[in-house]
Amino acid sequence: MTLARLRKICLDANDPPKLGPWWAGVLGLEWRPYPHGEGGIYPPGGDQPVIWVNRVPEPKTVKHRWHLDIYAKSLDALTAAGATVVLPQGDDRKWTVMADPEDGEFCAFVRDPAPGPSPHGLVVDCADPSGLARWWVGVLGGELRDYSPEHTEASQVPGMTHTFDFVKVPEPKVTKNRIHLDLTVDTVEPLLTAGATVLRAPDDEIDFHVLADPEGNELCAFPYPPGR
Repeated sequence: MTLARLRKICLDANDPPKLGPWWAGVLGLEWRPYPHGEGGIYPPGGDQPVIWVNRVPEPKTVKHRWHLDIYAKSLDALTAAGATVVLPQGDDRKWTVMADPEDGEFCAFVRDPAPGPSPHGLVVDCADPSGLARWWVGVLGGELRDYSPEHTEASQVPGMTHTFDFVKVPEPKVTKNRIHLDLTVDTVEPLLTAGATVLRAPDDEIDFHVLADPEGNELCAFPYPPGR
């Protein structure tokens, strides 16, 4: 039995009207702006999670602890669109680390033809890949595969058409993540029992809980149905 359902992948941005259409174009998906300046990147048919581009005032200061892996036909197309190369493919890496127009890191896997529109994966830097992956699969469901002590993959996660990968890094989390998940829940208590902590409870400004997973990664838990 899962504890929550995936609602959205949320990407923080200083300029959503600029970054949102950029990511929609890169992913081959539809950008739908909202009057208040934020917006969503929507998949065809609703079989993939919405990527919501959320306005924040603070600039990016550290490497993304959560990032997207994408397929691309060529790196030239990405750089022409405004991406920059951070770390070229090489050694045992079969991908190129790149940055979007707000310097947010992502990994590009060159495939021609590229698979259909959507991210290839959502990747989480963490101290304990196996433990954190098992926590998230306990929350959302899915299947686990331990590739090594440094990499655990969750697949078949309900609401995701891509993988959910957990990768060991030496550096600790030092600031709020710029990518997080929005979940819907019947009640928040099972998440707390499982090990989530409350960062902010519903108040006069928000009708949802801001929580953290066991490694301090932020997530938002909305009552089901959203907005109730």
